[in-house]
Amino acid sequence: MKIGEHDWHLDPLGKHIWRGRMETGQLLALARAVKEEGGQLVALWGSDDRALGGGFGIHVVLLTSSGLAWVSCALAADALAYPDLAHIFPQADRMQRATFDLLGIHASDAVDDRKWLRHGAWAATAFPLRKDFDPGLPATRDTDAYPFIRVEGEGVHEIAVGPIHAGTIEPGHFRFSVIGERILRLEERMGYTHKGTEKRFEGMDIDTGAKLAGRVSGDTHSAYAWAYCMAVEMATASTVPDRAVWLRALFLEIERIANHLGDLGYLGNDVALSFGFMQFWRLKEDWLRLSAKLFGHRYLYDRIVPGGVAVDITDSGRAELAAEADRIEAEVRSLKTIYDEHATLQDRFSNTGIVKPELAARLGLTGLAGRASAQAWDARAQFPLAPYDQLDVSMATQRSGDVLARAEVRFAEIHESLRLVRALLECLPAGDLHAPLAAIQNVCEGIGWVESWRGEVVVAVRIGADGRLDRVHPHDPSWQNWPLVEVGVLGNIVPDFPLINKSFNLSYSGPDL
Repeated sequence: MKIGEHDWHLDPLGKHIWRGRMETGQLLALARAVKEEGGQLVALWGSDDRALGGGFGIHVVLLTSSGLAWVSCALAADALAYPDLAHIFPQADRMQRATFDLLGIHASDAVDDRKWLRHGAWAATAFPLRKDFDPGLPATRDTDAYPFIRVEGEGVHEIAVGPIHAGTIEPGHFRFSVIGERILRLEERMGYTHKGTEKRFEGMDIDTGAKLAGRVSGDTHSAYAWAYCMAVEMATASTVPDRAVWLRALFLEIERIANHLGDLGYLGNDVALSFGFMQFWRLKEDWLRLSAKLFGHRYLYDRIVPGGVAVDITDSGRAELAAEADRIEAEVRSLKTIYDEHATLQDRFSNTGIVKPELAARLGLTGLAGRASAQAWDARAQFPLAPYDQLDVSMATQRSGDVLARAEVRFAEIHESLRLVRALLECLPAGDLHAPLAAIQNVCEGIGWVESWRGEVVVAVRIGADGRLDRVHPHDPSWQNWPLVEVGVLGNIVPDFPLINKSFNLSYSGPDL
């Protein structure tokens, strides 16, 4: 695989996906080359490989002009260090800190080595993702004295929000430093939803693992389930029937539409336009009820399974879904006109929560929020896997990087996804829904890559020779985007924080594994 002026020894693992192993010193050079080319770091995690005759491993996924590069470096059991990548890709910072918290693998000379997931749950010498971790150990009673960065000066005050919030959203702590209502700094603390997801995968059978993968972040079920199944099918060299692949894409676009409809309603509600909230959520409810009627579940849980899908759509169902897509498209166009002409909404959306394109590129803003800041990355359009390679996906982008831009991207993506739904229904091939996975003879690995409604979801899988899961790492785009919320609120007033936060609408549980 050629990046810049160098040919790196990476082997094609699948269409637009490359795999390589190298020394840690080479990893730093590769990261610099990808950065110079305009690429980004997508994910970073570690693994305990001692049961396989090794030590530990550090794994990095990079987005390049050629596609996705998955690179691993072996670490000796008595030398658990690798070069800091956060000085090249700042989004690596929290991933590196989490890797230490869970495995004891650290980034050498990292600027920020504070704990990230260790809320006093484990003793200092206990690392829950090591194979020899004893889950029966009692929780430590050490005080969780997290060293927030303080802003000092005349008139500066701190406002602590969370981790428990007034609604049903998941916990997260937001520490504001303000003068009056003007925000000088925001620092986040996450990790309150730690469920031991990655640990739970260990030893699971493949089918049960698919159920867990789909529940990493509940609003992104189809994307996670597809990425997991893609990884398993790549690892086992299994083939999925064409009809099943097209139905997976249909489920993904149905999920994208539902989330965008809900977010546009919430954004209206956050500027006191309750009409917008009611109308968009009425449309979302209609959409979810039709999903339940046609596929048996409002949020399409467990419809995507290893080897294919678990449910089909009838000819009458295709006609009903296409008709509903037409109706929703017409209503969304009408509602957009109302949003465009509502002076208060436009005033609150415009120039609020700005992330400029230059900063978005430097800090790795991704997904719909990235596209609203001129970061033109969308795997469906640039690196299309089947069936998107036959659908000519149109990417929605904006440049202003404010709440308005993020809303505009959502509107555009709803219309494009509705078009894709109709195209998928019209061209849906005949055939089987499922094919058995190929037999597993030895340890094998694979990776899945899906453009979810929030951004790229990556799931890496290693399967043991016994056919059970040895290591699974699901990566949510919220890893990259949460730090940009800290940037987007600067200079805004505290009452605008809920609006700015909702315009990103990031996952709490997705990065907390």
